[in-house]
Amino acid sequence: MKRFPKNFFWGSATSAHQIEGDNFNNDWWEAEQKGLVPHKSGKACDSYNRYEEDFDLAKAMHNNAHRFSIEWSRVEPEEGKFSDEEMEHYRKVLQALRARGLEPFVTLHHFTNPIWFAKIGGWTNKKAPEYFARYTQKIADSFGELVNYWVTINEPMVVISQGYLKGCWPPFRKKDLLGWFRASSNMAKAHKRAYKILHKKIADAKVGASRAINWYTPAHKGLLRVAESLVISPARFFKDRWFFEKTAKYHDFIGIQYYSRSKFSFTRGFFHDEREERSDFGWEIYPEGIYHVAKEIQRKYKKPIFITENGISDADDDQRPEFIKNHLIWLHKAIEEGADARGYFYWSLLDNFEWSEGFTQRFGLVEVDFETQERKMRPSGKLYGKIVENNGF
Repeated sequence: MKRFPKNFFWGSATSAHQIEGDNFNNDWWEAEQKGLVPHKSGKACDSYNRYEEDFDLAKAMHNNAHRFSIEWSRVEPEEGKFSDEEMEHYRKVLQALRARGLEPFVTLHHFTNPIWFAKIGGWTNKKAPEYFARYTQKIADSFGELVNYWVTINEPMVVISQGYLKGCWPPFRKKDLLGWFRASSNMAKAHKRAYKILHKKIADAKVGASRAINWYTPAHKGLLRVAESLVISPARFFKDRWFFEKTAKYHDFIGIQYYSRSKFSFTRGFFHDEREERSDFGWEIYPEGIYHVAKEIQRKYKKPIFITENGISDADDDQRPEFIKNHLIWLHKAIEEGADARGYFYWSLLDNFEWSEGFTQRFGLVEVDFETQERKMRPSGKLYGKIVENNGF
């Protein structure tokens, strides 16, 4: 029997735009209406109205925690003007979690920005940290007694790279190195300010950010492997480490979002090996990577770890059960060897709107019929519930 530590947090994760539906005031919604991204979120999972039903499903899996995001554009639809109605909505969401014995892990920024913020330059605006601090202060003042665990920014290097280098996400700038630098620098400043605000307001606050981190390996052996390794290290600095190096002193924990392994070769760059087992998304399934990532983060930062996302796109649910078990086996091994991992959040509770992929990728422990909004727990969800109930397997 592989037991996890006492008081280990078991849960699943979601984000507002991907499940709530009708997020009219953010830059992603605007991009959808203008045809700048290939899919529209529409009603998504309608979780804005069905959150209690969704939390009941999480509780049925014996979860004791749940990670979700507050939609900044809902609570501050105009600059400096906060919506009492939306603040009350999120209070009810938090109370619903507490009523079910689910510890809230609240993400303040999960990819989307208010339209008013985007129109003044978004994260490249020199006052961006100030705007984010004002928003954080409002949330802390309103919900401080309900929330102890806070994720300030979800995958900061992903959203900046997609928006300013690849140009496939808002604000759709390609190879804008200056924009990338300004935005990432301002995000780091915003995190630091949010960290201080939350600690000043909430005595027991635990504050961190979530880092998207694959496990990277050279594609070849011998001398070529050595040369490929020399490229991987600096590339990773800008892909997933830069933000955390600048904010290292301002984390009570590190959130790890692990999905896959990427190999590197000089001819192909970073890629997923077609010869290995892959998900519906085309990502290699490599459970051992979560062990290496957890150990690496522990050595580097010597802080508690939460696996804030780990999941697989698998519409048939034929790979997900083994995916979950095998990743937890390797995470357990990392814990046995000293990694201070304190929680695991599967991505995602529900099938949802997967950004540029729309509704084509199914990550949920719970299957969603987007026409009827009917929810149905998958066999993998029931398996996960048994693991959680036993605090191991």
